[in-house]
Amino acid sequence: MNWLVLLLSCALCGMTIAFGLTVRRLREQERSMEEAAHRIAEYILDQRKGGIECNEEGAMYHLFHEVNSLVTIADAHADSERQAKEFLRDTISDISHQLKTPIAALNIYNGILQQEAADTATVQEFTALSEQELDRIESLVQSLLKMARLDAGAITLEQSPENLSELLEHIRGQYSFRAEQEGKEIDLEGDEQAILLCDRTWLTEAIGNLVKNALDHTEQGDRILVRWQQSPCLTQITVEDTGSGIHPEDLYHIFKRFYRSRFSKDTQGIGLGLPLAKSIIEAHRGSIEVHSELGHGTTFIINFPIKMG
Repeated sequence: MNWLVLLLSCALCGMTIAFGLTVRRLREQERSMEEAAHRIAEYILDQRKGGIECNEEGAMYHLFHEVNSLVTIADAHADSERQAKEFLRDTISDISHQLKTPIAALNIYNGILQQEAADTATVQEFTALSEQELDRIESLVQSLLKMARLDAGAITLEQSPENLSELLEHIRGQYSFRAEQEGKEIDLEGDEQAILLCDRTWLTEAIGNLVKNALDHTEQGDRILVRWQQSPCLTQITVEDTGSGIHPEDLYHIFKRFYRSRFSKDTQGIGLGLPLAKSIIEAHRGSIEVHSELGHGTTFIINFPIKMG
């Protein structure tokens, strides 16, 4: 009989301990859940970042792990949205700054024209200057529209096989008059049978911007060479000039929108030609890089991979 009482006492003691451990465990889980709920509430109120610490195992661990994954995704979206807002704010500020100069000039020219209406020579001079500023505004707006369409993915490239020699000859023709007026040469060099799958209109815009950039940074007697070559897996186009080169400080920034070098003598550029060229080339799944030596010229290298099979 004594052994039966002892057995029952041990069983009761074991059940009491197990019950106590279970209660303790449940309380710990409750505290963990309350802490998690508190952390989630703080996160929703944007008072803190990060996930929920959890040393638990089993279902609790999986629950907290999934919550932490959700927090990570939400943080990434928040960062992306913040960067987009910062970019939009900076872009609007840049656009405003770029438009102020030609608009201010137009106001001045208009005032002079009103005062000197009887002076035909003055009217002609400032009418021509006004036209230049209007061209700057139109160029800025058109470039911005193109950039916006590319950024938004609103453009479907209509790619077809194009003869590179003929396409680049067309680009040279667009700038040949200016080059002749400024005493510069634009030369072409490459396989006349080379074919590239591309959107002719947009690629003409991109390479044309590189040629224009070369004209902007060369002097009388300088040469611009557009060269192309193909291998079984790559089409490469280079635009090389013998101009002033790019200052080392600027090399990492030249593809940024509205970037203006403190070393540049170009006071008319709006800083969108090179970024637009880069966006168009990348839309073709290509890449662009630049090499330059101050005082010895600049070379832009464009690579387009050729799809195999």
